Amino acid sequence: MENKAGKYKTVSGASDSILYKDRQSKFYAHVFPVANEKDIKTIIENLRKKYPTASHFCYAWRLGIEKQRYRANDDGEPNNSAGMPIYGQIKSWELTNVLIVVSRIFGGTKLGVGGLIAAYRTAAQMALESSSIIEKSVKVKYELCFDYPLLSKVMRLIKQNSIEIVNQDMSMTCTITIAVLLNEAVESENMFKGVYGVSITKLGS
Repeated sequence: MENKAGKYKTVSGASDSILYKDRQSKFYAHVFPVANEKDIKTIIENLRKKYPTASHFCYAWRLGIEKQRYRANDDGEPNNSAGMPIYGQIKSWELTNVLIVVSRIFGGTKLGVGGLIAAYRTAAQMALESSSIIEKSVKVKYELCFDYPLLSKVMRLIKQNSIEIVNQDMSMTCTITIAVLLNEAVESENMFKGVYGVSITKLGS
């Protein structure tokens, strides 16, 4: 989650499969870094193939830096007995751009709502404890549009200020997408606004 220094916490990569057992039921927990909901759908489909005997694939995710959104899914378990306990761990660890999936193979004994909450929460916690938590700097993206004669001047400013180039299109006119640190965004925006003939548009983080 973003802090005042323009930082947020996420995971560096997918975790190993973590197994938690309770009364013969098996809970396989996985943590993944994700950038969009399309990635999430693909990951869950792959887990369904990996654990064909699992009866529930419960998950929670949170996406976004400045504007965060989340979802918690019980996948057939009693209401709020799986997805929300998993999401509670994401909140507790202050993470974003992350997905946790807990796949349950039923062991024949019902755990009750309280038992399910504890099991899904514990499995998610164990998976996070095995993950590599990292802190990243928030970056803001801008699109620069200008005519070709200004290219050398714009590129010189980009190089002098060590600005990251995300994408560039030099067809009819020049369009360059850049990413700058949140605490340098205003200064960088004003710098390019000061170049006559350059149009700058904020794309977000």
